[in-house]
Amino acid sequence: MKIGVLALQGAFREHKQKFQELGADAVVIKLQRDLEGIDAIAIPGGESTSIGKLLRQYDLIEPIRERVAQGMPVFGTCAGMIVMANRITGEDVTHLGIMDVEVRRNSFGRQRESFETDLDIPVIGEEPFPAVFIRAPHIEAVGPSVKVLSTYNDRIVAVQQDNLLALSFHPELTGDNRLHAYFLELVKQKSAVGR
Repeated sequence: MKIGVLALQGAFREHKQKFQELGADAVVIKLQRDLEGIDAIAIPGGESTSIGKLLRQYDLIEPIRERVAQGMPVFGTCAGMIVMANRITGEDVTHLGIMDVEVRRNSFGRQRESFETDLDIPVIGEEPFPAVFIRAPHIEAVGPSVKVLSTYNDRIVAVQQDNLLALSFHPELTGDNRLHAYFLELVKQKSAVGR
């Protein structure tokens, strides 16, 4: 499996390392040609407006959308979730717009209000997941095909829509690989169906 990690801005190195620890071939994506041969893409945390601008600057929006339309799995964390959303509360502009969710930016406060908490995410097992929230968004509304995987204080913080997985928090900053492993399982299932 070859996983592309969008490396325009943000915590892409940590995602790449997680996938490599789990035995996947992980490569950085900066240009259109880097998309060739990848089975999935991860969009890391960072600054969603900057990531959106750079996606446009490097003409990556349409090629990624086309691959997603063909079933390519996508994993977005924090800013990556905002980039995936087809609606952003209070804003007219979206970025990839590939997931049927409405996202509110910075809904947990500023950088100094960052925190860690244990989340129940049943799809990865009974043991709580140590979630790191940094200037995190949350999901205000989901479409009918979106499954809520976890909430924190009644706010939706983890969702899945077919091959798309989006989280408000940063699993790449923990010692727990279960969410990356869960995403790799989605990629495997997609590859098996595609053969």
